[in-house]
Amino acid sequence: MHELRIAHDVPDYDAWKQMFDSDPLGRADGGVAGHRVARSADDPNHVLIDLDFADADAAEAFAERLRDMWTRVDVMRNPTARVVEVVETVAY
Repeated sequence: MHELRIAHDVPDYDAWKQMFDSDPLGRADGGVAGHRVARSADDPNHVLIDLDFADADAAEAFAERLRDMWTRVDVMRNPTARVVEVVETVAY
């Protein structure tokens, strides 16, 4: 499994979340199998998103679409995205 790991700051979490929930890029159609949203415990305006993909190519393609969208919206600051391969998951 691969993840597209995204991090950015948001000036208004509620406005950002409304846009995220509207799913402007069509996550399911883009190959996203699931996602997680987290906020930094010491800075609730720092948001982290993990999008799950079956393969790296789908994750990279979605990352490109996401970077293009970032040039047209103003709900986040300093976004970064990186495709990572999940090599181990353990639950306790």
